[in-house]
Order: sequence, then C-alpha cells, then structure tokens
Amino acid sequence: MKPRPRLALLPAAALVASLGLAVPARAQSTYPFQNPRLPLNTRVGDLVGRLTLDEKVSLLHQYEPAIPRLGIKAFKTGTEALHGVAWSTDVHDGGAVVTAKGTVFPQAVGLASTWDPALVKRVGSAVGDEARGYNTINPDVWGVQLWAPVVNLLRDPRWGRNEEGYSEDPLLTGTISTAYGSGMEGGDPGYLKAAPVLKHYLGYNNEVHRDTTSSDLRPRVLHEYDEKAFSPAISADAATGVMASYNLVNGRPATVDPSLNDAVRSWTRKDLLNVTDAGAPNNLTGSEAYYATQPEADAAVLKAGLDSFTVDDTDGSKTAAAVKSALSQGLLKESDVDTAVRHILSIRFRLGDLDPDGGPYAKITKDVIDSPANRALARQTADQAAVLLKNSGHALPLDAAKTRKVAVVGPLEKTLYTDWYSGALPYKVTPLDGIRERLGAGGSVTDSEGADRIALKDVATGRYITAGTGAGAVLKESATSADTTTQFDAFDWGQGVLTLRSVANGRYAGYNFTNFVNDQDQPNGWFVQQQFKLEKQDDGTYVIRYAGYETDQSWFGDKKYVAAATDGTLTLTTADGAAHFAKDTVSSGVDDAVRAARGADAAVVVVGSMPFINGREDHDRTTMALAEGQEALVKAVRKANPHTVVVVENSYPTTLNWEQDNVPAILWTTHAGAETGHAIADTLFGDSDPAGRLTQTWYRSDAGLPDILDYDIIKSDRTYLYYKGDPLYPFGYGLSYTAFRYGKLRVTSSGGHVDASVAVTNTGKRAGDEVVQLYTHQRTSRDKQPLRQLRAFQRVRLAPGRTTTVRLRFDVADLAHWDVTRNRPVVEGGTYDVMAGASSADIRQRATLPVRGETIPARDLSRPTRTADFDDYKGVRLVDETKARGDAVGAADGDWVRFTGVALGSGATTFTARTAATAAGTVEVRLDSPTGPLAGTAEVAPTGGVYSYATSTAALHGAKGHHDVYLVFHGDLRVSTFSLR
Repeated sequence: MKPRPRLALLPAAALVASLGLAVPARAQSTYPFQNPRLPLNTRVGDLVGRLTLDEKVSLLHQYEPAIPRLGIKAFKTGTEALHGVAWSTDVHDGGAVVTAKGTVFPQAVGLASTWDPALVKRVGSAVGDEARGYNTINPDVWGVQLWAPVVNLLRDPRWGRNEEGYSEDPLLTGTISTAYGSGMEGGDPGYLKAAPVLKHYLGYNNEVHRDTTSSDLRPRVLHEYDEKAFSPAISADAATGVMASYNLVNGRPATVDPSLNDAVRSWTRKDLLNVTDAGAPNNLTGSEAYYATQPEADAAVLKAGLDSFTVDDTDGSKTAAAVKSALSQGLLKESDVDTAVRHILSIRFRLGDLDPDGGPYAKITKDVIDSPANRALARQTADQAAVLLKNSGHALPLDAAKTRKVAVVGPLEKTLYTDWYSGALPYKVTPLDGIRERLGAGGSVTDSEGADRIALKDVATGRYITAGTGAGAVLKESATSADTTTQFDAFDWGQGVLTLRSVANGRYAGYNFTNFVNDQDQPNGWFVQQQFKLEKQDDGTYVIRYAGYETDQSWFGDKKYVAAATDGTLTLTTADGAAHFAKDTVSSGVDDAVRAARGADAAVVVVGSMPFINGREDHDRTTMALAEGQEALVKAVRKANPHTVVVVENSYPTTLNWEQDNVPAILWTTHAGAETGHAIADTLFGDSDPAGRLTQTWYRSDAGLPDILDYDIIKSDRTYLYYKGDPLYPFGYGLSYTAFRYGKLRVTSSGGHVDASVAVTNTGKRAGDEVVQLYTHQRTSRDKQPLRQLRAFQRVRLAPGRTTTVRLRFDVADLAHWDVTRNRPVVEGGTYDVMAGASSADIRQRATLPVRGETIPARDLSRPTRTADFDDYKGVRLVDETKARGDAVGAADGDWVRFTGVALGSGATTFTARTAATAAGTVEVRLDSPTGPLAGTAEVAPTGGVYSYATSTAALHGAKGHHDVYLVFHGDLRVSTFSLR
C-alpha cells in the first residue's frame, strides 16, 4: 500500500466517537492497524492479532458487526452494480426522505456491445462514484464491495440472465470486465474506490434447477473457455474476488470448488475476498444434500477458498455457530478462520474503511448520484451500444428535413422498463419522447402501443372485472357495463403470457397472495405476479389462467385459475372451478397502430421484451422468438407503411427471420436506461453512427440448439468459435451509415508478441465508427480447433475519406490450447491464419503467421492417467472424485471415452483402473473404435459407495503399436485414473 504522508492520524477515541460508538477505556490509544503509513500486511496482521476468536468468526458473515472496543464499524459486503447501482430508491437520511435514484446505464450485454473498453471504464468509474455516494447515505444498505460485473459467458442465448453477461467470447468478456472493474476501483495505487467481485464462478449458464444441476466442464472447456472469462480482470487487479455460483461443477457444488483457491488465487498476488451467493451455504445441506451438517458444509466452504458467507439475511449468528462448531469438532483450525479474515480485512483496508479519515475516496458525497455528467455519459453509452442489424435501400438514417410525420408504435414505444438488477430510473426518455423531441415543433408524431383494450365479463353473472382508480384497488366482479374501470390494455409477451394494465389508473394488475389489485408501475418482484393467460374454450369463452412465477413452485399447488368469490373479489381456483369470461375488445391494438402508421413518412415499431417476464434470474427462455402478437403487429404495420423501421429493445438474441426478410431496417438495443429514447432517436436520425456490434451469435432457430445443460461447446459446436451453420447474424456483426475499406493486413512476430496492422479508410460521405476485429485460425492440430477466434479489436472513428492504421497486438502464448495429454497449455507449431474484418463472418483481409511451437507427442498411457482427460466421449458425465477435490468419469451402460494417438509400444499387458461402484460392472478396453478389437475386460466389483475406490485390473492382448484407445463402460460406475502397461 502506498503511504499517504498528508494524513494526520486521529486518536482512537476521536475515531470511535466519530462513529457514534461508546469509547471503552482501553480504546484510548492508537493502534498500528489504524496507521495508513504502515504496509498493508502489517496493518492486517496487527488487527488480526487483536481480534478474539468470536470477533474473527463474526466477520465471516455478509453483515459484519461493529467491534466498538477497537473502533471498527459495521461493514456490509455486496451491493449489486451491473449497470449502475441496483435497487436504488427513496431512502431515509437523517430522518428526511432523500431521492436517491441513480444513473442507470445500458444493461451489461449493451455495455459490451459498444466494443469500447475506454468508454466502459468511464461507466465503471461513474458507478463506483455513485456507490460511494449511496454509501454516505446509508452504508447498511449500500456497501462499497460491489457484486459486479457478471462474466459468465453467454454460451446459450436462452439463458435467463443473458442481460447480465457480456459475450459468448472469453477475450471480449475479459476485456470489458477488466475495463468496468478498473473504472469502479478508481486510479489510486493503494486504495479502492469500490471493490468489484466477479459473478458467478464457475460454469453457470442455466437457471433451470440451477442449484442442483451440474455443469460438465471437460479440461479443454474449463481452461480454454470458462476460466478465460474470469482470469483477465483478476490478473489485472480490476476485481477483488469472485462469487461462487449456485450450480455444481463436475458433480461438486461450486460453493466448495477447490479451484477457488487453486486457480483463482493463482491469478494474482493480491488478497482476494471471495463470497458465496445468497443462501448457497445452506444449499449444501439442503437442496444439494452434499453434507450432512452445516458445520461440515461451512468448514468446506472456508477450506475451498470462500471468505464471506451470504446467508440468513442479516443474521450472522447461524454462520458463527456453525463455524465454531466446526472448530470444536476439528473440521477447521483457527488458522483457517484467520486466513479468511485476512482476506476480508485486506479489502476493507484498501477501501479505506479502517483508516481514521475513511481513505481518499471518503470525500465523495451523494451529490455524484445522477449527476449531469453521468446523464451525458449514459446517453453516449446508449448511443454507442445500439446495433444496426439491417438497413436496406438506405432506409436509415431518417432525414429530419424530409421526415416530418412519424408514427411511433409498439408495446415499448412510450415506456421504459427496468430489470431485476437495475436501479430506479430518475427520469425517463422513452422512444416516443426521443423521436418527438428530435423532430421538434415542426414535426408530427402519431403513436399507438398496439395493445388490445379489452374488458372481461363473467358469462355466469354478467358482471365485469372491475378495477378502482388511484394507487390501486382490489379487482372485483361488479360493473355491469364496460366503462374505463373495467378496461385493460393487454400486452403480449409471447407464448400466451399477457400483462393487463388498468385503463383506470395506468397500473398493472396482479396477485399479492391475497387479492388481485391494480397497483404496479411495471411487472416486478421475485415472483412476477402480473402475468396471465387467456385460454379460449370450445364455446368461445375464456378462462383466465394466473401465470405468476410462483405458480412454477411445487408449494403453490394447482390453484392457477381465476374465479369470483361470493363478495365478487377475484380468487384462485382449479381449472374445474374457473369462471368463464366473454372478452370484449374495446379497441384493436393492431388496427390502432395501422391507423397511426398509414400515411406517415416513416413508421417506427418498437417491440421487444419485458425484463421481468421474458427471461431473467431463475427463469430461462424457452423460445428465442419475438412474441406472437408483436410479430403480427410488425407485419401489419409493414403492410400499411413501406417505410417501416423495427426497433427491438431486449436483452438477448432473437429469431427475427421474417423481419430480416421483409422489413427495410432493424435496430437493436438493450434496455438502456433513462436515456434509451434519446439513443434511439440519435441513431434513427443519424446524429449517432450505429457502431455497436453483437457479442453473441444470433441463430435462426431454437431447433438447432443443444440442451441448455450441455456445456461442451467443442463437441456440440457452440458459439461462433465452433458453429458451422449459417447464423441470422454472426458474432461481431453490426452495420454502419458509412462504409470502410481495409488495406493489406501486415503481421509480424517478435519477443513473444504478434503485431498486426491494417489501414482502414472511411469510403462513405459520413463520419462513422468501425470496430476492427482480428481473428486467428490454426490450420492443423492434434485437437479440434475453433473455426476462428477473436484475438484483438479496436473501435475507431473516421471522418469521410480519412484513413487510419489500426494496430493490434496479441501474445503468441494466446494461441495455446489445453493439452490433455500433459495437462498444460501448449502452442503447437504450424501455420496460423490471421484475419481482419468487420465481424467473425465478414473477413476483409488475411495473412499467415508461421509459429515455432511444440508438437504434441503420442499419448503415453503407461503412467496413471486421469480418465477425465479424454479426447472424446459418448454419454459419460464428469463427477467429483471426492468431496474435497478431483474429477472422475461417471458412466452408464454403453458409455465410452476415447484417448487419441496412444503409443502402446511393443505391447501393453495390463489395464489398471481406480474404480468406484455400487453394483458390479465392467470396463472394456477396445482399439480404434468403441466396437473395435477387444484388448481386455476389467471386472468392477461393488465398492460400497461412489467415493470408495478400489483397483480393477484386466490382462490385455494385442494392445501394441499406435491406436486410439477406447474405454467402454457397462454398469453404473466411476473411474478416476487408469493405466495401460
């Protein structure tokens, strides 16, 4: 830690008094740990030595209590800050209510879509400032250890949390996360403005049964893909820890994954403060049933490398009791607790939390929240994140001088939605607002949300579902005529799911576990209770299916349909008891939108997602399609007005096949915060050149995607790295309002680096941005290689006719892949293609790069070999060898693994394997195919449990020369290691 000579030390008594704490007599002296001039390790060691065991244990919980005798205040780990400080709202500050709605930047996938690390670093810095500002208002709510960014790779576009990640590519993810994290941390070499924590380690990309499913990460996928997303920010000191994910990895809960210590801490020399996800320690004894008792579980958590327990809300007593029980049972040593406490305190010292004056960032006040500068930055970021997907016949940009009448229609045309990890919007510029403002007084704007306005009448009683006005009222069957209190605007979010917004007060109707009320500004909450389905019956009536997210829970039961109680209030019942309703369509949304669009100079259709409904934490998407009603709206408006532009506002790839074939222009943006409408208008009218680029492959259909639980991107040809099909839009894709020419690509290599340069010229008539992307492809290899892989990129801005030379660099070591034969990275010698282009599929220039590297030798199975280090497989699962560490192969009848290019020499005579099984089975050793010559069969006897291993052997015959060796399994068994000698 860099000393700060300017600091005058406060007496301990003054420090404690400033915290509003009682000052014990023994706290009168100044302790060494309070001296910022001392080295960090000295301060940490001094404080740890002064803490009692109970005090140390108390610091292991998310809500760390104050220690008054040492003048230590309370500390909270974890403030969500994915694209601004989350969950911001009006708060109490000194008895007064303070509006603390901060800057909401584009969702994380939108930040990455800028392909601009410098800009993202500025965003991160603004978020760090605002986190400090919130902390001055209420540190018990907003700490400065920030749980962001999310660096889980966007391997599967159906992942419910797609909005939270950056990219399917590890380099882009690592670069953007490093930028965001370093911005949050600030520039002081010894102190942290905020302490970012990377989420969620490791292999987490599905919500379905996320706490009980296992992500199988074979060594190549683990080391080449998943770890590569986490290591850059840690290595660059742009993150101060990781949060363990809920899922299992190779059969072991990530909460006790030993790589939290073995790998993550190896990426840096600095202390890391690693945390559990909320409730995860209790999952170990609950849903995962991995340990019998909580003391065993908590001991394993600490030993694996996690330091802070996020569990039991603010109650740290249960964690303290479990840890102390683990100590008394000998499951932990006090030194284990000390290690975790040192990690915790190290970060607190770097945050200035234990300095008498709070450190250099303590002077940041709440005035930074939603500052004019941050508003401008939010608009700039939203501008640069927009991706132009199609622009046929120069439909865009709109000419404001000629385009004077614009229709703005669609379900998102005059609303902005927040997501689960968003802050509250301090103001809103909707697409309608932005376009109307851009056109000015001389322009004319017509609009329609394109939603049907309906009323629902119980055919048995003749009474309508009726809502009150004001802040919200209980819905009842009462009115006998369809006035405004009975009318609802029905918004279609796909697969039959509707939200019903009351015309009486503009609030959404939903269930609150007691009644149905119209009281919400937008669908929200962990259980999104504002969801319904109108199911048409054979007689033409409808039953209302309540489709709130809690209906997916086993405890909810079968009460999923709406009926009226005797007093007319709506209640839930089974399908047999559901009331039947006539649906009166007061006005047609499509017809309204068509009327607005007909005759306009341009029609802008704003469609997309509702972030709490179409995919979010705990809910994967089951389709990538646009909502059926929204697609019908687009088709109708396109038919009514040939000058139709579609704006898609959502958080993930969407199958826009009809739109791509039939609509002149398509613009994509994430839910981009309060400035969304300005950004859309800026882009549509050409005030901002669209230079955002896609960070994922957009597939044409759900049909070709493997199961969401299939994490092996190499075998299943996932992501742009391995996908051989024709995507709707490729990774790195995005159009511009101008054009760029690439000159000759020049590539040189020296000093372990590869330098590439290419002249890029703006050949159009407008200034614009280009994202120059550099890819490589390894022509020959022992192992399956990516079709292309991003190595470097740069976003450049050029005036018309101007040329710049873009220089890009990567390390030769970056060309390495994981050699499973020797368990280490290897750069193979050979010829590599180097490609520069505007996307992964739009390669403009090529060069070749000869690399002097290694040749992977023939495989040697005479030494004990981990079975998980296979080259190919069918059906097997990766499982935990023991609860503490190690991977094994779990197999069922007929499964196999292959080991390629094995040198058996003059003949191997014995197969030996470490096996575990609960019932008898066999392992066949076959040559060259799973049905090839049988070299031997090992009988596997029951061992009494999956963690009880024994030795199984077989005599081998004809196992000589060079062959691919297959192990073919029969029975339910596990194999950790084997050899052929």
